[in-house]
Amino acid sequence: MPEQAVKDFSLPSTGGAPFELSKAKARVLVLYFYPKDNTPGCTNEGLQFRELFKDFQKAGATILGVSRDSLKSHQNFKTKMDFPFELLADEDERACQQFGVIKMKNMYGKQVRGIERSTFVLDAKRVIRREWRGVKVPGHAKEVLDFVKTL
Repeated sequence: MPEQAVKDFSLPSTGGAPFELSKAKARVLVLYFYPKDNTPGCTNEGLQFRELFKDFQKAGATILGVSRDSLKSHQNFKTKMDFPFELLADEDERACQQFGVIKMKNMYGKQVRGIERSTFVLDAKRVIRREWRGVKVPGHAKEVLDFVKTL
Protein backbone atom coordinates (compact mmCIF):
# COMPACT_ATOMS: atom_id res chain seq x y z
CA MET A 1 0.00 0.00 0.00
CA PRO A 2 1.57 3.34 -1.01
CA GLU A 3 2.20 5.77 1.80
CA GLN A 4 -0.78 8.04 1.96
CA ALA A 5 -1.72 10.57 4.58
CA VAL A 6 -4.94 9.96 6.48
CA LYS A 7 -7.72 12.39 5.53
CA ASP A 8 -8.40 15.04 8.14
CA PHE A 9 -11.24 14.37 10.56
CA SER A 10 -12.71 15.97 13.64
CA LEU A 11 -14.34 14.13 16.56
CA PRO A 12 -15.72 15.13 19.96
CA SER A 13 -13.04 14.56 22.61
CA THR A 14 -12.97 14.17 26.37
CA GLY A 15 -10.44 17.04 26.28
CA GLY A 16 -13.30 19.54 25.86
CA ALA A 17 -12.53 20.86 22.38
CA PRO A 18 -13.07 18.59 19.39
CA PHE A 19 -9.99 16.66 18.26
CA GLU A 20 -8.91 17.66 14.75
CA LEU A 21 -6.29 15.49 13.09
CA SER A 22 -4.84 18.40 11.10
CA LYS A 23 -4.32 20.43 14.30
CA ALA A 24 -2.74 17.63 16.39
CA LYS A 25 0.72 18.71 17.51
CA ALA A 26 2.19 15.30 18.37
CA ARG A 27 5.04 13.89 16.29
CA VAL A 28 3.43 10.45 16.45
CA LEU A 29 -0.23 9.59 16.99
CA VAL A 30 -1.41 6.24 18.32
CA LEU A 31 -5.10 5.75 17.50
CA TYR A 32 -6.56 2.69 19.12
CA PHE A 33 -10.10 1.72 18.15
CA TYR A 34 -11.98 -0.37 20.70
CA PRO A 35 -15.51 -1.80 20.81
CA LYS A 36 -17.09 -0.39 23.99
CA ASP A 37 -16.45 1.60 27.16
CA ASN A 38 -16.50 -0.28 30.47
CA THR A 39 -16.14 -3.78 29.02
CA PRO A 40 -13.39 -6.10 30.29
CA GLY A 41 -11.20 -6.23 27.16
CA CYS A 42 -11.50 -2.52 26.46
CA THR A 43 -10.81 -1.63 30.09
CA ASN A 44 -7.69 -3.86 30.11
CA GLU A 45 -6.46 -2.37 26.85
CA GLY A 46 -6.91 1.18 28.15
CA LEU A 47 -5.16 0.30 31.41
CA GLN A 48 -2.15 -1.08 29.48
CA PHE A 49 -1.88 2.17 27.50
CA ARG A 50 -2.25 4.07 30.79
CA GLU A 51 0.60 2.10 32.39
CA LEU A 52 2.92 2.94 29.48
CA PHE A 53 1.66 6.51 28.97
CA LYS A 54 4.85 8.23 30.16
CA ASP A 55 6.96 5.99 27.90
CA PHE A 56 4.77 6.91 24.92
CA GLN A 57 5.17 10.60 25.83
CA LYS A 58 8.96 10.23 25.99
CA ALA A 59 8.83 8.68 22.51
CA GLY A 60 6.91 11.74 21.24
CA ALA A 61 3.60 9.91 20.86
CA THR A 62 0.07 10.93 21.78
CA ILE A 63 -2.41 8.12 22.52
CA LEU A 64 -6.09 8.47 21.58
CA GLY A 65 -8.80 5.89 22.21
CA VAL A 66 -11.68 5.80 19.71
CA SER A 67 -15.05 4.07 19.95
CA ARG A 68 -18.67 4.67 18.97
CA ASP A 69 -19.70 5.44 22.55
CA SER A 70 -21.09 8.87 23.44
CA LEU A 71 -18.90 11.63 24.82
CA LYS A 72 -20.72 11.29 28.18
CA SER A 73 -19.90 7.56 28.29
CA HIS A 74 -16.27 8.38 27.42
CA GLN A 75 -16.05 11.04 30.15
CA ASN A 76 -17.27 8.55 32.76
CA PHE A 77 -14.96 5.76 31.51
CA LYS A 78 -11.91 8.07 31.40
CA THR A 79 -12.59 9.40 34.91
CA LYS A 80 -13.30 5.95 36.37
CA MET A 81 -10.12 4.43 34.87
CA ASP A 82 -8.00 7.57 35.36
CA PHE A 83 -6.84 7.52 31.74
CA PRO A 84 -4.22 10.25 31.12
CA PHE A 85 -5.15 10.37 27.40
CA GLU A 86 -8.27 11.52 25.58
CA LEU A 87 -11.08 9.36 24.22
CA LEU A 88 -12.76 10.31 20.95
CA ALA A 89 -16.49 9.76 20.36
CA ASP A 90 -17.12 8.47 16.83
CA GLU A 91 -20.88 8.01 17.13
CA ASP A 92 -21.46 8.47 13.39
CA GLU A 93 -18.50 6.21 12.52
CA ARG A 94 -16.61 8.75 10.38
CA ALA A 95 -13.16 7.68 11.61
CA CYS A 96 -14.25 4.03 11.91
CA GLN A 97 -15.22 4.02 8.21
CA GLN A 98 -12.04 5.82 7.15
CA PHE A 99 -9.87 3.26 8.95
CA GLY A 100 -12.07 0.32 7.97
CA VAL A 101 -12.56 -1.04 11.48
CA ILE A 102 -16.31 -1.82 11.40
CA LYS A 103 -16.86 -5.56 10.98
CA MET A 104 -19.53 -8.17 11.48
CA LYS A 105 -18.61 -10.12 14.62
CA ASN A 106 -20.04 -13.10 16.47
CA MET A 107 -21.27 -12.24 19.94
CA TYR A 108 -23.00 -14.90 21.97
CA GLY A 109 -23.91 -16.74 18.76
CA LYS A 110 -25.37 -13.66 17.04
CA GLN A 111 -23.89 -11.60 14.21
CA VAL A 112 -23.38 -8.02 15.40
CA ARG A 113 -21.82 -5.05 13.66
CA GLY A 114 -19.08 -3.45 15.69
CA ILE A 115 -15.52 -2.20 15.93
CA GLU A 116 -12.76 -4.71 15.34
CA ARG A 117 -10.11 -3.88 17.96
CA SER A 118 -7.42 -2.13 15.89
CA THR A 119 -4.49 0.24 16.42
CA PHE A 120 -2.85 2.64 13.98
CA VAL A 121 0.42 4.55 14.36
CA LEU A 122 0.56 7.77 12.34
CA ASP A 123 3.76 9.75 11.79
CA ALA A 124 4.14 13.55 11.75
CA LYS A 125 2.85 13.68 8.14
CA ARG A 126 -0.17 11.63 9.34
CA VAL A 127 0.81 8.66 7.22
CA ILE A 128 -0.05 5.26 8.72
CA ARG A 129 3.30 3.68 9.60
CA ARG A 130 1.89 0.49 11.10
CA GLU A 131 -1.50 -1.04 11.81
CA TRP A 132 -2.71 -3.89 13.97
CA ARG A 133 -6.13 -5.43 13.32
CA GLY A 134 -8.02 -8.04 15.32
CA VAL A 135 -5.86 -7.08 18.30
CA LYS A 136 -5.45 -9.41 21.25
CA VAL A 137 -5.11 -7.21 24.34
CA PRO A 138 -2.34 -8.91 26.39
CA GLY A 139 0.99 -7.25 25.59
CA HIS A 140 -0.46 -5.12 22.77
CA ALA A 141 0.31 -1.66 24.21
CA LYS A 142 3.93 -2.72 24.80
CA GLU A 143 4.22 -3.96 21.20
CA VAL A 144 2.89 -0.60 19.95
CA LEU A 145 5.33 1.29 22.20
CA ASP A 146 8.25 -0.82 20.92
CA PHE A 147 7.27 0.11 17.36
CA VAL A 148 6.82 3.83 18.19
CA LYS A 149 10.36 3.90 19.60
CA THR A 150 11.70 2.88 16.15
CA LEU A 151 10.25 5.99 14.45
